[in-house]
Amino acid sequence: MDEVHGIRLLEFRQLKREIRGSRQHLIVGIDVAKERHNAFFGTATGRTVHKGLVFDNTIEGFQKLLALTEALKVQYVLTQVVFGLEPTANYHKPLGEHLIKCGHTVVLVSATAVKNNRSLLDGRWDKHDTKDSANVADLISQGKCLYYDYPDPRIRDLRGLLALKRRLKKEEHSLRVRIRNQLLAQYFPEMDRLFRCATSLAVIGRCLNPSMIAGMEFDEFRRRVVPGRLDMPQQKQLSAIWRMAPESIGCHAGDAVPFEGQVMASKLHQVRETIKAVEDKIEDLCSQFPEYQCLLSIPGFGPDVSSKVLGAIGWAFRFVTCKQVLKMAGFDLCAERSGKTSNSATPVISKQGKADLRYALYQAALIASLRNKGFMCYYTNKLRDRQREKGIGTKMRVKLAAKLLVIAWTLMKKKELFDPSYLTKGDVKAQVGSK
Repeated sequence: MDEVHGIRLLEFRQLKREIRGSRQHLIVGIDVAKERHNAFFGTATGRTVHKGLVFDNTIEGFQKLLALTEALKVQYVLTQVVFGLEPTANYHKPLGEHLIKCGHTVVLVSATAVKNNRSLLDGRWDKHDTKDSANVADLISQGKCLYYDYPDPRIRDLRGLLALKRRLKKEEHSLRVRIRNQLLAQYFPEMDRLFRCATSLAVIGRCLNPSMIAGMEFDEFRRRVVPGRLDMPQQKQLSAIWRMAPESIGCHAGDAVPFEGQVMASKLHQVRETIKAVEDKIEDLCSQFPEYQCLLSIPGFGPDVSSKVLGAIGWAFRFVTCKQVLKMAGFDLCAERSGKTSNSATPVISKQGKADLRYALYQAALIASLRNKGFMCYYTNKLRDRQREKGIGTKMRVKLAAKLLVIAWTLMKKKELFDPSYLTKGDVKAQVGSK
């Protein structure tokens, strides 16, 4: 599989070098939709070969596209074909995978490039499917395209599970906020400070009514909330809730309030159980990659951070330099220098890459700089003589997060465990500046 990735990557790099002004390439720009796609056929010299093809998102539609492509290739004596897609949700993936399996070259064009180039085609700002497909083909003829990442099926499964976990985490947060701001804020405000404790969710699901709790003896309240045995921390938490109930300032709770609490608590518990199952599945999947143990050896990298880095990088050799890895994560620097000198322009990270990956790496940098001796010394040396600068602590941790990503990428390529000497090698100062 790695050999196939290597061949496709070499073909893409050769395409980027040769596509401008090529008289051998048939460029097929495709505007992707959910049910029907629009295709435009042209050459790198600006010649329109065929436009207005509409084909269904079915195997018959794909065969129609390939049949016309082959006919035009023979008719106009062209030797090579490149298909370009604008990523639209997940609608482009079946078509892209089918074309790759048929042995064709497939590239992507970014939505930002498509938007900026649209008005340059004819000097107008209107938007329609035929023009968008021609826009895609025009960008490819200029070499402004991206590599179509078609990773190992296990990496695709991992990315899908990470996306599922991300959605479940958002749902969990939404439920927690609703319980605190909708239920507790109205009917039992005093309990909000104990919401994080283990037994609070059981109280919300089984007895969310301060007046009812006030009329019970503690043993009866405990048996109703947690029928089984309790450890000492749970006993203290329940006791604190029971003592707060008689003096609660909450609104009068009707018959529907306990039912709503039961529904919300049950749903939150179910989401948490699902997240746990997804995390177990992610860990089982990651354990199949030798690179996973290399990532776990990095200080600050736990199962969550390691799985996100593994899913984002995938096949490590598709990146040639560390600058490309940093750009993928959004750690690359950019600055507004128009009308300014380089010294007066303040570079900041672009934040154009994967936000979830940046957040995970920053948390890893935070933990490593607080708990690992080598990283503590490295972080302290970076702060030396700059302690009074505003926000310097956060900036240096962002630099450390970027360095951790480069170290992770290096270990994945070499399949080695972390060596503390990596911390002082290849500083990423050129990629993530100290300003």
